[in-house]
Amino acid sequence: MSNDFDIAAVKYDETFTFSNIGKAQRLRVFKYVNPIINTKKKLNILELNCGTGEDAIHFSKLGHNVIATDISEGMIAVANSKKQSSHLLFKVQDITTINATTFNQKFDIVFSNFGGLNCLSKIQLEAFCKVAKSLLNTNGKLVMVIMSKKSIWERFYFLIKGDLKKSKRRNTNESLDVNVDGVNVKTWYYNPKEVISLSTNDFTMNRVKPIGLAIPPSYLENSFLSKRPFLSVLKGIDAILTASLFAKYADHFLIELTKK
Repeated sequence: MSNDFDIAAVKYDETFTFSNIGKAQRLRVFKYVNPIINTKKKLNILELNCGTGEDAIHFSKLGHNVIATDISEGMIAVANSKKQSSHLLFKVQDITTINATTFNQKFDIVFSNFGGLNCLSKIQLEAFCKVAKSLLNTNGKLVMVIMSKKSIWERFYFLIKGDLKKSKRRNTNESLDVNVDGVNVKTWYYNPKEVISLSTNDFTMNRVKPIGLAIPPSYLENSFLSKRPFLSVLKGIDAILTASLFAKYADHFLIELTKK
């Protein structure tokens, strides 16, 4: 898996981080995460599946201590090339091998963005929630951004292309091979209720929010939808339709949990 993501790391910033759609979706995530981290207290934050490090850099610039990990040496290499803070450590780490003693410390927040956790099966995701609990301080938070099963954009896009089968491809309990910058990645999709059910023994659910209900998926970056005024209109719609009931229909959903 690490070699696959090493290949994707080469163009990841170009195709997502710095793309119009990628930036718009990340701003929606920060809309919900910033109130948690904008505090005078210096937080200890663990980011998993950090990719090329944009979120970790954002957190560290706010003065927090951040350890950010990814399975891909290529992703971590790109992240380290951007590093500007002594409060930030990037580390190669397979999420499936993390345990309570991996980092020799506890965290206030464990965070994972943009579908990194979709690389875990249901059994693995449930196990991860238990590990995350062991890594958190009292009242610590687990914040996850996960790709949903019923993305409206996904269905609309493939229906327009006349591919009924692919329009429903996410709505399955089986894994799919999903193309990420030319690399096929084994991916499982979830709805919010499934994630809540898997984490209910260890966490209390605080909120669920849609990410990319109107803002389209990143694979539409080369379409007119990523250009003004279209993207501005879609961003405005996303800023209005923030109720949790829309989360399962967005490209991703953010779920915030507090350790029991």
